[in-house]
Amino acid sequence: MTFATIPFPRIPPEIFRIGPVAVRWYGLMYVVGYAVGIAIARRRVRRGVVPFTEGAVDTLVGYLVVGMLIGARLVYVFVYDPAHYAADPWDAIAVWHGGLSFHGAVAGMVVATAIFAHRYRVPIWTVLDTLALSGTPGLFFGRLGNFINAELYGRPSAVPWAMIFPTDPQGLPRHPSQLYEAVGEGIVLFLILRTLERVALRRGWYRPGFLTAAFLIGYGVIRFLIEFTRQPDRQLGFVFGPLSMGQLLSATMIIVGIAVLISLARPRAAARSPD
Repeated sequence: MTFATIPFPRIPPEIFRIGPVAVRWYGLMYVVGYAVGIAIARRRVRRGVVPFTEGAVDTLVGYLVVGMLIGARLVYVFVYDPAHYAADPWDAIAVWHGGLSFHGAVAGMVVATAIFAHRYRVPIWTVLDTLALSGTPGLFFGRLGNFINAELYGRPSAVPWAMIFPTDPQGLPRHPSQLYEAVGEGIVLFLILRTLERVALRRGWYRPGFLTAAFLIGYGVIRFLIEFTRQPDRQLGFVFGPLSMGQLLSATMIIVGIAVLISLARPRAAARSPD
């Protein structure tokens, strides 16, 4: 039995090449994502939402790039494919071969933000809130890069918009889960965070750290649900019943986000107490 599919666009991964140097769509997507995120962060500076200058935003980006690469690579090496890197340790530094974990990137950027906040003596929650809002465009464009590379594709499916990815050795119609994630993690999450911030500011209950908690919970829920359509990593498969490693890490994000919300609520509750 055959199913109707939408043809995969087959966009060449390389935009152009000059000698040994190639400009790839995947890298360009990250550059665009960072550019849009920087514009959002600078706008927050001009609005007086964050207590540092637009020049400091550029410095923060440098911290975040380093933190993202280190964190994303370490989690991928030690969580997603430890057997491979135990056999070939030097390959762990070959990030150009691929293998980055988003959850590790978040952890690395949090550490980088903490270092930045300490050095510039600004409240870490304020910086993290800005990072939460301005980071969503990077998620959108990054997932588009995954789609162009025909990687991280979905599970076999009979939906009318299923696609056959050229990198799939089985050649089965599959969910274009990269596009689900681009829309959910990039567009929907941004709109949720922006709406929550506006409502919280208007009603007077916004507190530094609120957007960070909302991001952790929102991303965790969206990613957890979309993972049901995404093919688990080949070297791991399902790690806990029907759940993938991505879902376990997303559940951890949700728990941490809830803990942050609770910690933010405690001082206010104490202030209202007649005791």
